[in-house]
Amino acid sequence: MTAAVSDRADHPDRPDRPGRPEPSDRAGGGSLPRVVAASLIGTTIEWYDYFLYGTAAALVFGKLFFPNSDPLTGTLLSFLTYAIGFAARPIGALVFGHFGDRVGRKKLLVVSLLLMGGSTTLIGCLPTYDSIGAAAPVLLTALRLVQGFALGGEWGGAVLLVSEHGDARRRGFWASWPQGGAPAGNLLAAGVLSLMTGLQSESAFLAWGWRVPFLLSAVLVGVGMWIRLAVDESPLFKEALARAEQRGKGAEQPPLVGVLRHHWREVLVAMGARMAENISYYVMTTFVLVYAVTHAHFSKQTALNAVLIASAVQFALIPLFGALSDRVGRRPVYLVGAAGVGVWAFVFFGLVDTGSFGSLLLAVTVGLVFHSAMYAPQAAFFSELFATRMRYSGASIGAQFASVAAGAPAPLIATALLKDHGGSTPISVYVAIAAVITLLAVLCARETRGHDLAGTEDEPEHGAASEAAVTGKAATA
Repeated sequence: MTAAVSDRADHPDRPDRPGRPEPSDRAGGGSLPRVVAASLIGTTIEWYDYFLYGTAAALVFGKLFFPNSDPLTGTLLSFLTYAIGFAARPIGALVFGHFGDRVGRKKLLVVSLLLMGGSTTLIGCLPTYDSIGAAAPVLLTALRLVQGFALGGEWGGAVLLVSEHGDARRRGFWASWPQGGAPAGNLLAAGVLSLMTGLQSESAFLAWGWRVPFLLSAVLVGVGMWIRLAVDESPLFKEALARAEQRGKGAEQPPLVGVLRHHWREVLVAMGARMAENISYYVMTTFVLVYAVTHAHFSKQTALNAVLIASAVQFALIPLFGALSDRVGRRPVYLVGAAGVGVWAFVFFGLVDTGSFGSLLLAVTVGLVFHSAMYAPQAAFFSELFATRMRYSGASIGAQFASVAAGAPAPLIATALLKDHGGSTPISVYVAIAAVITLLAVLCARETRGHDLAGTEDEPEHGAASEAAVTGKAATA
């Protein structure tokens, strides 16, 4: 008995089931580093496509698709099409979550990559307002909706594929790597646009140069597909699917029903946890381009370079914060990040207003440091909240429904506040309120570090309580 308890404590991700192999041994033909690489590259490409639109919305779409408006109003309309993409993300979360929990994570990740890459490439082919009039922004909006639908299904599948291949002791570290796809994609998008604006005149960039980064997506998707098709399905999902098939299809409720019935508290925690993370990120990487150019009188190139460098720093920090969450817990790291962005929001714009590139770079970099403290443990944290056969749905719903209220309107609200008040204080208050919501949500959550991802898959109706029992056993041992 003592030996069994000791073995359970040394391996918290292994439930007390005789003969069950370690998660790392169950990866089949796909080793954990290979799965991590596939998830990271895939999410980088998807975020590149998504952030490319946001960056272009801040810098060029107002002039190309809404030329009859004054510059700030054109930017507002451009950000409105940007925000509409977020409305499709919950739909993507529901559809991809349902089928991802029914047929597997890998298949749905392939579909999401194709949808995202195809819509982004088509944006690069769109005629502008001068060519086809009002049809141009309508087509732009339609393609943005496809982008949002695809991204709504991408995030949950990518982080779960990694989380379900690894073990509990380093799950925060390994699961944080797909999170690195966000700054890597932003880095790539801002880098390509910065290169194009640096090499071209303003007229050439508006005439055709802006299209090049969008058309480049077709090449990137080809690379992503080649890598993503080579990895194995999640071993935990395959085991849970086999048990579900033994029980019979009639004995299993749809994933969405299970999530809303047994995990609604966890969904609310995930939504609240995303508020500060999502809002601060889009204010400090997308809206800052508008603020720096129109209010602080930086050049587009300078503003892009600041985001570029800060994103590179964030990419390096995310796995470090993920590893830290394995040592001290998901909640402490997340709470530090939420409190940090709430305070930094009042320093952020003051630094940008100095007109110094060094101050602008410091403002964005420190903001993304605090954001990383939330974003890095988020993948493991959300994965550990839900049972296997409803994990894709639960994590995706919690993450993507929050994005409609958080990330979607963030640049739009910030731009409107700047236009109405002519200053940054209301924007700082807006970010601080989001930080308070996130602090409360995370404080209400249980600590999930060390949770057994397989521990609740046979009894989803007991959800969080069963997982808490597993954690309690390990702690007692």
